[in-house]
Amino acid sequence: MTDLQQTLTRRHLLQQSLVLAGASMLPLGSWAEAAPAVRTRAIPSSGEALPIVGLGTWITFNVGNDTTLLNESTAVMAAFFEAGGRMIDSSPMYGSSQNTLGFGLNKLGESTPVFSADKVWTSNANNGANQIETSEQHWGVPRFDLLQVHNLVNWEPHLRLLRQMKAAGEVRYIGITTSESRRHAEFENVMHGQPLDFIQVSYNILNRDIEDRILPLAMDKGMAVIANRPFQQKQLIRQLEGKPLPAWAHEFDATNWAEFLLKYVISHPAITCAIPATTRVDHVRENMACASGPLPDARQRERMAAYVRDL
Repeated sequence: MTDLQQTLTRRHLLQQSLVLAGASMLPLGSWAEAAPAVRTRAIPSSGEALPIVGLGTWITFNVGNDTTLLNESTAVMAAFFEAGGRMIDSSPMYGSSQNTLGFGLNKLGESTPVFSADKVWTSNANNGANQIETSEQHWGVPRFDLLQVHNLVNWEPHLRLLRQMKAAGEVRYIGITTSESRRHAEFENVMHGQPLDFIQVSYNILNRDIEDRILPLAMDKGMAVIANRPFQQKQLIRQLEGKPLPAWAHEFDATNWAEFLLKYVISHPAITCAIPATTRVDHVRENMACASGPLPDARQRERMAAYVRDL
């Protein structure tokens, strides 16, 4: 365990253990009954409503077999569901994150309202089906709600497989992802030529290039959009630490930089769900609270972007 992990463990173990203990006693179906009302957006291809804040697992859930850290991740999941969350996103690329999710879902019980989103990520066109089956076993789910081709790796054969799986009822939704702007031209071409339910892209207040073409195209094509890295893996929060939050942030109930940044992302009408990642119960609750409060309008969004750009 690293020094950082040890520090986080000491600081949050008691709080997270209490959350997990309470969650483990919730009766079947009580997640939905106890969850607060949160803002949702419809998946265009089906009309199904999703809360606009989800949970990412890149880095944060890659904890190996450390029982303490597995329980901490489970506590984050419990707090996420209690606050009305549904979508959790992972990938075979994310180390042990899938196993961590399986550990947590098993401990929290079958009544969790999880919307399971994962990916196929292999350069071997013949290995996609086996990889997906292994991922399902890691999660402990009979099928995924959403499968995506990760970073467009060998996307043509993998999308054929995903279309076949969807037609057979083996997955509910399919899509593609990228976290690199250099792939945006190819990404747009796939969006133009393929019937997709979802796309996933990196998006934050300083990384706005998808606003010009990809987000309008998604709206035109009726594709749901998942926004990853809304905090640039905490780099934005570190960059803004110590800088004054504008007084007008109270207009949309942003009380700190994390809320300010996340509200910018989820207020774009094309964004179906943002997936910030965290190791902390208090942070996941803070993120989910953004899905319940007011969001900035178009004028406020431009003001937000200009303010951060000029800092």
